[in-house]
Amino acid sequence: MKYLSLPCKSALHSVKNNGAFKWDLNIYRGCAHGCKYCFAMYSHDYLNDGNFFDTVYYKENVVDVLAKELASSRRKKAVISIGGVTDSYQPIERTRKTMRDVLNLMIQYKNPIIISTKSILILRDLDLIEKLAKVTSVHIAFTITTMDENVRKFLEPGGSPSLYRFKALSKIKETGATIGVHIMPIVPYLTDSYQNLDRLYALASKINASYVLPCMLYLRGKTKTYFLDSVRREKPEIYYKIKRLYENREMKKEYVKEVYDSINHLEKKYHMTRNYKKKLDFYKENTGFQQLSLFG
Repeated sequence: MKYLSLPCKSALHSVKNNGAFKWDLNIYRGCAHGCKYCFAMYSHDYLNDGNFFDTVYYKENVVDVLAKELASSRRKKAVISIGGVTDSYQPIERTRKTMRDVLNLMIQYKNPIIISTKSILILRDLDLIEKLAKVTSVHIAFTITTMDENVRKFLEPGGSPSLYRFKALSKIKETGATIGVHIMPIVPYLTDSYQNLDRLYALASKINASYVLPCMLYLRGKTKTYFLDSVRREKPEIYYKIKRLYENREMKKEYVKEVYDSINHLEKKYHMTRNYKKKLDFYKENTGFQQLSLFG
C-alpha cells in the first residue's frame, strides 16, 4: 500500500438531489478495503492514477480548510456526510488521526453529521462521538453485507469482520448516536440467501439499530469489469450466472422481486424498517440548538 499527500482546496462538496445531507466530506482518496463491488473506483481517474486500492491519498491540509468552511454562514448546521466516497477510517488514520481533528471541529460548531464506515477503528473516537452527540445529532452506519467470513474476505478483504462491526455499532449506540445497518450491496449467489439476510436482520434487531437499508448490487463502468473479473478468477462456479443476470433485464427484474420478498418478510419478523428518512431526524429536544430536519 502506498500513501501520498494531496493538497486540499475544498473540504466540503455540495451534494445535489439528496434529502439526507447537503455536504460531503472525504479526507482520503482511494481505499484499502479492496471491496470488489466498490462504486468509487472511477474517482482515481481525476488523479491520473488507476490504483484505487493500492494508492491512498491523504488530504494534508483538510482540517484547516474545513475549519474555514465551517465558519461560513451558509454551511452552519447543514448536515455533513463523512466518508461517503472513501472510508474515513483507512489504516493510515491510526497514525494521522485526522478524524479526531474533524470531530473536534464538529463539536466546536455543533454540526450534525453522518458517518459511513466498515472499520472498527472508529471505536477509537467514541469519546468525541459522545461529546458531539450531546450537542447535536450524530448518525453512524456500518455497511455489513454477509455473516460468512469466507465470503466477506473475498468481497471486502480489507474491511473489519462483520461480527466486529455489529459489536462496534452496539458500543457506538451507547454514546447517544443513532445507528444503522447498510446491507449494501446484496450480491447475487453470494450474500442473497435467506439464511444470510435473516442473520443480518437478527443482529441488527439485537443491537436496536434504527433501520436496515438493503440495496442490490449495481454494476457499471470500471466496477462492473473489476467485479466480474474477480468473480471469474476466484468464484468461477457463479460467474456465468451473475453475468447472465446482469445482461438479462427480465431475469434481473424477477430475481430482485424474489430478494425483496425475503426482505419484506424479515422486516416484519424483526420489526425493522428501511425507511431511514423517518428515523434520522436531525433534531434533539432540550439541547438548545436550532431544529434541523434531515429531510427538509
